[in-house]
Amino acid sequence: MKTNSSSSLLTVPTGLLKISELPPNDTSTSAESIYLSLVIPTYKERDNIKNVVSILSQLLDESILGNYELIVVDDDSPDRTWEIAQSLMTEYPQLRVMRRQQERGLSSAVIRGWQAATGNVLGVIDGDLQHPPEVLTQLLRSVEQGADLAVASRHVDGGGVSSWSVVRRLLSRGAQMLGLVILPGVVGRVSDPMSGYFMVRRSAIANATLNPVGYKILLEVIGRGKVDQVAEVGYVFRERKEGESKVTWKQYIDYIHHLVRLRLSTGRVGQLRRNVNFPVGRFFRFGLVGFSGVFVDLTVFHLLRTVINLGLTRSTILSAGVAIINNFLWNDLWTFGDISQRQRNPHQRFKRFLKFSAICLAGVILQALIINFLYNVLGINQYLAKLIAIAVATIWNFWVNLKLSWRVTDVK
Repeated sequence: MKTNSSSSLLTVPTGLLKISELPPNDTSTSAESIYLSLVIPTYKERDNIKNVVSILSQLLDESILGNYELIVVDDDSPDRTWEIAQSLMTEYPQLRVMRRQQERGLSSAVIRGWQAATGNVLGVIDGDLQHPPEVLTQLLRSVEQGADLAVASRHVDGGGVSSWSVVRRLLSRGAQMLGLVILPGVVGRVSDPMSGYFMVRRSAIANATLNPVGYKILLEVIGRGKVDQVAEVGYVFRERKEGESKVTWKQYIDYIHHLVRLRLSTGRVGQLRRNVNFPVGRFFRFGLVGFSGVFVDLTVFHLLRTVINLGLTRSTILSAGVAIINNFLWNDLWTFGDISQRQRNPHQRFKRFLKFSAICLAGVILQALIINFLYNVLGINQYLAKLIAIAVATIWNFWVNLKLSWRVTDVK
């Protein structure tokens, strides 16, 4: 163990990134333990930390007075964030501070904080107030009601982003779609796999050796832990008021690296125990709509090829586009009608159409690649090749639409 220079600071754990089954120094099963340990990883958050600690302390005092701890884990910030946090400890008795001088990285900072934590429930929240603190009470309630993991999500009812650019929105959704392809059994369990705001029971990740890449740890918790019941709570991601954003292209690259490493690793990642609540009725309706789209697609494809004498690739793309419009209208009215009824605004419907079209566009590209390969390379009949391509694209469309949901977020 490494000892810090000040006795009021937490000792920084070393060795494997593994959470013990029992809290540190808890050798007696009869000993009373803290319910929640909330880790706040920081780096250059001098202007935010006092406000963060004050707001979180007030909120948790109202919910679970005396039954929680806040753990600030600072990566030796040059603005001495750890020192500001340390000065607050006399005012906030539930506050503990760790200064890391030998390690760097948000994910490992969270785990080191959890290793020093005494709580039965372990949580994480950003130190820049972009995660609304008031959502903590909803996450706590979800855990109290039996969830092993409670995740704050931008992609469920009540969630959204305040003023992200189109590029950032596309990157976020693109990263999720990529995750669904590479690691569907992990990424598909939550609507916001890149969330950094959640709570997990200690027992769900105890004794699992965590090996995160980059700044997001949720995938690691789901992939290597024993997480059965998952709950999600909507939250609106806020823009930073103080300090500078730490989002860079490297973080998206790290995310992809993390997905691939989890995919290739052995152990529980490929043997997840999970409660499956498959929406059979919705799948049946989606299938029927897709079946109607097949006839629309083939009819238009036939007309374009025989009447207009259009090329194979252009006929495939145009006929699929008409089928997409057909499928969206029926899915919006019938398959996902229960959700659409709560979002009747024409602007919201148009956003749903764009979202659906973007997902299907990938399916159209997939169709074009498959049909050209089957027809031009393998010599399969063009209509049979088209049917095979449609089948593959339909599976893609259902899976991604199911996981990304049918709703849109309008943040005021």
